[in-house]
Amino acid sequence: MASMFENSSILRLKPLGGIKVEVARQSGCGTSGGAGKSSCGSSDGPADMPPEIWEKVKNHPCYSEEAHHHFARMHVAVAPACNIQCNYCNRKYDCSNESRPGVVSQKLTPDQAVKKVLAVASEIPQMTVLGIAGPGDALASPQKTFDTFRQLQEKAPDIKLCLSTNGLMLPDYVDEICKYNIDHVTITINMTDPEVGAKIYPWIFYNHKRFYGREAAQILTERQLLGLEMLTARGVLTKINSVLIPGVNDQHLIEVNKAVKARGAFLHNIMPLISEAEHGTVYGLAGQRGPSAHELKEVQDACMGGANLMRHCRQCRADAVGLLGEDRSDEFTLDKVEQMDVVYDLGKRRAYQQKVEAQREAQVAAKKAALLAQGVDDGMKVLVAVATKGNGKVNEHFGHAHEFQIYEVSATGTAFIGHRRVDHYCQGGWGEDDVLPSIVTAINDCHAVLIAKIGACPRDELKEAGIEPVEKYAHEFIENAALGWFADYRERVAKGEIVHQVRGDAAIRQGAYLAA
Repeated sequence: MASMFENSSILRLKPLGGIKVEVARQSGCGTSGGAGKSSCGSSDGPADMPPEIWEKVKNHPCYSEEAHHHFARMHVAVAPACNIQCNYCNRKYDCSNESRPGVVSQKLTPDQAVKKVLAVASEIPQMTVLGIAGPGDALASPQKTFDTFRQLQEKAPDIKLCLSTNGLMLPDYVDEICKYNIDHVTITINMTDPEVGAKIYPWIFYNHKRFYGREAAQILTERQLLGLEMLTARGVLTKINSVLIPGVNDQHLIEVNKAVKARGAFLHNIMPLISEAEHGTVYGLAGQRGPSAHELKEVQDACMGGANLMRHCRQCRADAVGLLGEDRSDEFTLDKVEQMDVVYDLGKRRAYQQKVEAQREAQVAAKKAALLAQGVDDGMKVLVAVATKGNGKVNEHFGHAHEFQIYEVSATGTAFIGHRRVDHYCQGGWGEDDVLPSIVTAINDCHAVLIAKIGACPRDELKEAGIEPVEKYAHEFIENAALGWFADYRERVAKGEIVHQVRGDAAIRQGAYLAA
């Protein structure tokens, strides 16, 4: 058994597909010790996982919540084919307007992809991860996928390699995945019950034959779980993506979480369905709605104690470039790459990443110092929205924010809850009055919003909605700022200067900001 599974137990599962697999139960990330320990990567360091795993996740923005503030990733669109049909998917190969999986501006050959990766890595030295996520399925175009990985293994050995797959062909390619040191694999698993699966997948194409309905879902789930077991047995870290579809699999995802944890999944990423009709998906055209932020959080919270949860996913395009939450792909189109003088300087990249790691360590130290000031835990928990443009800091103007990161804060720490996308309030220096109410609605369960700067009009409207706008912690590290504000908030509550209010259940809270 791979050495990375020290302190793990062996789990023997019922054979699937005629293959018996012994699976090492992965310990994953820390899941104890306060609000900040409930999701992967939110702990202060590698103390709660084997060093081999820490080396694989510490600068991977998808596998580490901390890392996603500092390190970048990119996807290359070399795999256009797909072998299943999902009711939530509509692939587009020449689209620059939509930000969702399955969409790309340009399809690439493996040679073009490698050239683009080297160009990006030379310009963005904190880019540490290369993934193939479509725009179809990575393993439905295996020759293109593995040719790309083969070249990158030779030319850019410091970059972590990842692939995403629906899992139908995964058991057939586990050996190939290990051959090219692909240490991170994402499998989209939306069900383990074929009755549920029949509502999500109209058909699959397997062994030169098309299968429909329940039979298709039965084959798919067996292949997915078998592939997961095989990867775990080989020491490959696996992340499970699940699309939350209200009324279809929302309650069932709790069972999915249990099933993938039992088979050694490292992370479980429960994502909201993207169902706008203009995307042209079956669900979108049929009027199937996506979940609210509160519904998503409720399902995620219901899975606590199972597989470790990822909450910082941005449902990236298949050609995304940059930090999570940003897309710099327009800077690296094929015509621009052709004109670039690319120098892949491994030493320069490592030196830059060491500086990034030092900043990350400073962030952890600031968080520890802020925790010491919290005092006795009285059970109070609040949600805080944060405007940031990267580096783990409160460094974005309210009117320029295209998303707010949401943290749950208590005396025991902070927990990243998710992000809320919004339209820009400021357009060309002016505030758009019709946009502001939608922004307030998006964060109306938060007690405060931490921003670098804010104008008078949105400040007043936020206060009216019971959300405290806070500029005091501009350009400080997010968790340090959130804990600093929370300590001050608790003090004002204790003095009777403001009233702490809780609205709804424990997952939906709102504070009223009252003048002293």
